[in-house]
Amino acid sequence: MDRYSIGEAAKNLGVSIYTLRRWEKEGRLVAERTSKGHRRYRLDQLMRVESSDASKRITLGYARVSSHDQKDDLMRQKEVLQLFCAQRGWSFEI
Repeated sequence: MDRYSIGEAAKNLGVSIYTLRRWEKEGRLVAERTSKGHRRYRLDQLMRVESSDASKRITLGYARVSSHDQKDDLMRQKEVLQLFCAQRGWSFEI
């Protein structure tokens, strides 16, 4: 079974190593230890954590203009962001 270092696991999940350590403290993730005490995470555990977090993720879109006179431009930006996120199947807020 594949095992990943804390850095590899963090990179694959798109989180920091501090997040992985916190998840371990919370019991969401169990790390095996090497003989020298280094953490190793099993692929099946990483996939389980990733799938449970994916349903909770929300993409935040941000649009702005420099003046109130550009309100029409702002509305167009908002529409473009909404289409972009929807086409990718993301949960989002603009």
